Amino acid sequence: MILLGIDPGSRITGYGLINSVNGHNEYVASGCIRIREGELAERLQQVYAGVSEVIERYLPQEFAIEQVFMARNADSALKLGQARGVAIVAAANQSLPVYEYSARKVKQSVVGSGAADKTQVQQMVARLLKLPGLPQADAADALAIALCHAHARRSLISLAGQHSGKGGRWR
Repeated sequence: MILLGIDPGSRITGYGLINSVNGHNEYVASGCIRIREGELAERLQQVYAGVSEVIERYLPQEFAIEQVFMARNADSALKLGQARGVAIVAAANQSLPVYEYSARKVKQSVVGSGAADKTQVQQMVARLLKLPGLPQADAADALAIALCHAHARRSLISLAGQHSGKGGRWR
């Protein structure tokens, strides 16, 4: 199953794709959608077009994105939320299921600490996906989101497999 992770931004939006099969995760692609200067509406259109292009090119089956966190600067948080929104619409327009994870949950899932820094995330993503070098920070964050989703999927599938089917009880 191809999973697409998105690290939204109004200047740089990272994307990362992994193929997740039976608990094994394999790197597919990653990169950054670099947003040119301009009015907010133009920049949001670039995010939408870039995410739509990635979806059309790689045909992922599921879409995972980082939740908005409250930044110190309310204006920055609003712009991030808008970039996130247009990325979600791009996925919804392609009928992809959308999953959301907090930054803390993503770091915990990939690094083992919700307080990990960007360098630690880059290093663990490179190690987990057996990459020859460190991916760019925004692409690494997007790959980490995809990995977090793969782990969450595996946990849910495992839990569902433990259901006995008799009397609605979990083993």
